[in-house]
Amino acid sequence: MASVGVQMMMVREKVATDGMMPVLDRIAGLGYDSVEVSQVPVTEANVSALERGRRDLGVKVAALSVALQKGPTATGDALDTDFAKVVDDCHRLGCSYLRIGMMPVTAMVTKAAVEDFARQCEEASQRLLAEGIQLAYHNHHVDFAKHDGETVFDIVRRLSPSLHFEIDVHWVQRGGKNPVDVLRDHAGQVELVHLKDYRIGVLPASALDLLAAGDKEGFSRAFAALVQFAEVGAGTLDFAGIIPAALESGAEHLLVEQDELYGRDVYDCLSDSIAHIRSLGF
Repeated sequence: MASVGVQMMMVREKVATDGMMPVLDRIAGLGYDSVEVSQVPVTEANVSALERGRRDLGVKVAALSVALQKGPTATGDALDTDFAKVVDDCHRLGCSYLRIGMMPVTAMVTKAAVEDFARQCEEASQRLLAEGIQLAYHNHHVDFAKHDGETVFDIVRRLSPSLHFEIDVHWVQRGGKNPVDVLRDHAGQVELVHLKDYRIGVLPASALDLLAAGDKEGFSRAFAALVQFAEVGAGTLDFAGIIPAALESGAEHLLVEQDELYGRDVYDCLSDSIAHIRSLGF
């Protein structure tokens, strides 16, 4: 059975204020049994705490985050500068997966740039496989844009055949695809799955004021912002269908993630999400 874990970008502020071990203890207490480390400094102190959490709490490290190169949106560990450290961290933590959280923004603009990124992924993937580590690429909605009739996601898949994928079901939905179909299409390449719901909020009364004032652009922005991130079970995604499809496709880690909390406490959000997952029998 796959583990149910937490994408640690959700608790990065708690780690900064309370420390790694108290956060891992709280996560374990909610019923989660793994974490994916992202947007949390992978310092010696935090790696040592993750080792203790694994040993004392049974919290597995599902994956660590990495970039191919350092850059404006890649400020953590990168394979061009930190390869030996990243490999050592994985081995210390019993972690078999590294994940690229997003392609460089410069790669999103042209087909040639996407192809270059994909070839770099393949080179990095092969290098990591020699160390017993699988590299995975996490999608966003932009990955379903097309160049000459081929999606960005499919270009990456074609040119980096050894690369695996971390399917984020919210961003699949936002990209106009069915998460179940995408999971099944990537069977055997999708050990990591992000469980993130997709909610449509209520139009705020302030949007009417914008319209009445003639601010059509402001109203349009408010209207577009109705798409929200949500706790698992609090939105429109069918997790009763998504989770079985993920498991059938080979998922080993189901990772709860919510990019925005809209003023709620992070542990309350995580509690609601795992309660819904349990209610479905997982």
